Amino acid sequence: MNERALRVDGLRVRCLEQGKGAAVLLLHGASLGSSADVWARNLASLASHGLRVIAPDLPGFGHTENPADHSLAYRQRFVLALMDALELDRASLVGHSQAGRIAVELAFREPQRVAKLVVLGTGSLLPPLEAVAEGDEGTAAEPTLAQTRALLEANLYNRALATDEAVALRHRMSVGKNFQAFLARQQAKGGGKGGEPLWQRLAQCPVPLLMLYGEHDRGEAARRVARAKELYPQLDLRLLPRAAHLAQWDAADAFADIAGRFLAGR
Repeated sequence: MNERALRVDGLRVRCLEQGKGAAVLLLHGASLGSSADVWARNLASLASHGLRVIAPDLPGFGHTENPADHSLAYRQRFVLALMDALELDRASLVGHSQAGRIAVELAFREPQRVAKLVVLGTGSLLPPLEAVAEGDEGTAAEPTLAQTRALLEANLYNRALATDEAVALRHRMSVGKNFQAFLARQQAKGGGKGGEPLWQRLAQCPVPLLMLYGEHDRGEAARRVARAKELYPQLDLRLLPRAAHLAQWDAADAFADIAGRFLAGR
């Protein structure tokens, strides 16, 4: 695994990268403490499918500088700017939690730039049963180490994966400039858009789409996946057993095998 820094839209951006082949961007979610590191255990296994896998710290996360604009729309524009900086005319996108929505909206708006899509644990892309928070959990003040552990464990089925090392890393990514960015994102949130919900349009997605959810994810994800399959049987929509919201940790091998085959296949 290589770590590199580059300039994107005036920001110093950190990326983790591994492998050669068709380019795949791994986009982390918006929880306090999220960063490219949530994909660290998946890079080698995905790359083994003949893929060039790139995981950036999105603006305001990890070691990437904070942007002036903390909106979701800016993070969507940033993905295209990152592709330009990497000299990628086209790439596949894997979006976890809130980033799954970013990836899908990009595919609808710029289908010529998106080869394939993998959505992982994005609640807003399932038929709603209730209002579901989408990957933006945090605390009112900078979290303590104990609070960071509790937030991380809440997103895992196998809580043993929240090791002291993993919690310490997550905590480092939750304080200082990253906590200030978290607060700014809360302020930047706007009201929902009118019109047809995005989840009702997925069957018309202009690029190949794979949707994966942890069987034990929050917001009754398993029930909602079953409902989505009834409504749109043409969608490639699967549950990962013994996995919660951080399904790429809980079910790392299954995720890499399923997503890797999909992304590498013709």
